[in-house]
Amino acid sequence: MRKLILRFLLITIIAALTYGIYYAWLAFPIITGYGAKILCSCTMLVGRSETDVISNELGSGLLTLGSYKANYSDSSATATVFGLAKRKAIYRKGLGCTLVNEISEDELRKQSWQVAIPPRTNQDTIPWPAGNLLPDYLDLTAYDINKIQKAINEAFEEPGEEKNRRTRAIVVVHDGKIIAEKYANGFTSKTRQMGWSMTKSLTNGIIGLLVREQKISLNDHPPIKAWQQDERATITLHHLMQASSGLEWQEVYSGPSTATTMLFKKRDAGNYAAAFPLKNTPGEVFYYSSGTTNIISRISRQLIGDNEYHSYPYHHLFHKIGMHSLVIEPDPGGTFVGSSFSYATARDWARFGLLYLNDGYWMGNRILPEGWVEYTATPAKGAKRGEYGAQFWLNAGSPDDKSKRDFSDVPEDMFYCSGYEDQYVFIIPSKNLVVVRLGLTTGNGIDYNQFLKNIISSLPE
Repeated sequence: MRKLILRFLLITIIAALTYGIYYAWLAFPIITGYGAKILCSCTMLVGRSETDVISNELGSGLLTLGSYKANYSDSSATATVFGLAKRKAIYRKGLGCTLVNEISEDELRKQSWQVAIPPRTNQDTIPWPAGNLLPDYLDLTAYDINKIQKAINEAFEEPGEEKNRRTRAIVVVHDGKIIAEKYANGFTSKTRQMGWSMTKSLTNGIIGLLVREQKISLNDHPPIKAWQQDERATITLHHLMQASSGLEWQEVYSGPSTATTMLFKKRDAGNYAAAFPLKNTPGEVFYYSSGTTNIISRISRQLIGDNEYHSYPYHHLFHKIGMHSLVIEPDPGGTFVGSSFSYATARDWARFGLLYLNDGYWMGNRILPEGWVEYTATPAKGAKRGEYGAQFWLNAGSPDDKSKRDFSDVPEDMFYCSGYEDQYVFIIPSKNLVVVRLGLTTGNGIDYNQFLKNIISSLPE
């Protein structure tokens, strides 16, 4: 009996060790890939200190297992876990940072893309929203400005023992004017901040341009050769835009998954995601998927062509609306990681919100096609709570009961960009309001329903 017990314990220990080694083999490259990428972007692109980034962005959970180093001599960052799974990300001007995935560093550095250069204008001398010059005096007597400031100040507070709310920027724009703005210590109106999945909404804008130029229509079947041979041929661009492609996917970040593999281990994110089989009938089931967005990003590259691809969105959209700080970072193959990797200042995120608030117009000029914003804010068929449209989140509520929505005290016409760690651009057409909130929230999150309710109730009748 004793031998049997010892044998059982030995088998259990071996099994546990085997699983531990297997999990580490999968997880360590994700940890180091994440760490190298974030450290590279936050130091080389944003200009923050190595110590600050390691302490904050990389200072919790499994990320504390890593060792991280910013290398200013070659504009890169590296990461290891216990000396294993070494990963490196390199910075390139105009492109931001890219992980060295399934490609040699030499090959990655030799890539030559025609990147966009922001207009050579001093935005500090140009009035908002085209520039950053704010009026010396703004009549806010019709507003309950004390209530607005109180709501903003509360959003910067740290209610728990751990300081993990970490709000870094809030910008409130009403009737096209910045009526309130606040930044955390170390951050200013000129600090680029990570958008994470708000990048998906930027991808919506790029597709809007292509639809306006009649390079593709929403009912077209994507030009993906492998799909033409099987049931995936029924997928349309519309299905992809509404995250209803039916493709198999794991949008999970608590451990190794298809999403983390795509973002931190693969050379071609869109091609990787497109290789998965069909799980559901296209158009029937809503499933939030970064893989789907990177397929869309890959399609946009095919339609634009490599000669213009890396400058086209900036020249035709982002720089036109004054988003001069924006950088969307590419995967190692050169395609924008349209699901996740973008940086811009809080004011530039507010400009993006204003474009959609104004139905795709910017200062009297139409940028996005007529009806595009309405399409964007139309709930996907499979989104039963009316929570998702075309790469934007919605507050529409269930068709049967509009009270069943995430922000019950906020108008149902609100739609918004949303990213990991509580990045938000809230757009509320009925209130002519845009609210930007950026931060590094890992706990003690803000009650955004109450936050927005307080701001809305402070506006003039």
